[in-house]
Amino acid sequence: MKLAVLFSGGKDSCYALLKAMDKEDVVCLISMISNNKESYMFHTPNIEMTRLQAEAIGLPLIQKATEGNKEEELKELKEAIIEAKQMFKIEGIVTGAIESIYQSSRIQKICDELALRCVNPLWKKEQQGLLKELVDQGFKVMISGVAAFPMGKEWLGRMIDDKVIKELVALREKHKISPSGEGGELETTVLDAPFFKKSLEIIDAESVFEHNSGVFIIKKARLMKK
Repeated sequence: MKLAVLFSGGKDSCYALLKAMDKEDVVCLISMISNNKESYMFHTPNIEMTRLQAEAIGLPLIQKATEGNKEEELKELKEAIIEAKQMFKIEGIVTGAIESIYQSSRIQKICDELALRCVNPLWKKEQQGLLKELVDQGFKVMISGVAAFPMGKEWLGRMIDDKVIKELVALREKHKISPSGEGGELETTVLDAPFFKKSLEIIDAESVFEHNSGVFIIKKARLMKK
């Protein structure tokens, strides 16, 4: 089955991509560039890096801009999926959804309207276990956004490893924070993965933190041989 992956460049879409590649024929990636940093549907930190990540992976990328207005942004998503269907003859869409009913139900509706299968390989996956699998399989995952007390600027730019996982689990127990960021507590950017032909090297970046939230902004990056 030919599939397109809704691709943000974060850990969940990258891991869903790996799962899909193991079983099916992934023919393209779809990334939505939202002008609304508070988008209900789409990941925003370093979303521009998806073009470089797609090159590292070796898959064509469809990028589409959206103002990110609630519900209206689904129209642009549908247009991007239609483009993928026309260009690559896709039969299904892969998402990195884990628990978000809001996102998964809306993507499912679009797939139903376009006669496409909706594939959610990470749905209801245990979050601590998911993070451990990523580390064990060699994913290089950087925390690129935080939006939950008591996570401060010091979290921005950190790579997820066993130590970070333990800290996130401790935050869940004390502050009810989702370790994988399902409540919007954190965002990630993947710099390398087992299926990347090249890895991303950050050349210039900046951490911006205010009002209990922050973003690690990648200003310049390049691909490196592995």
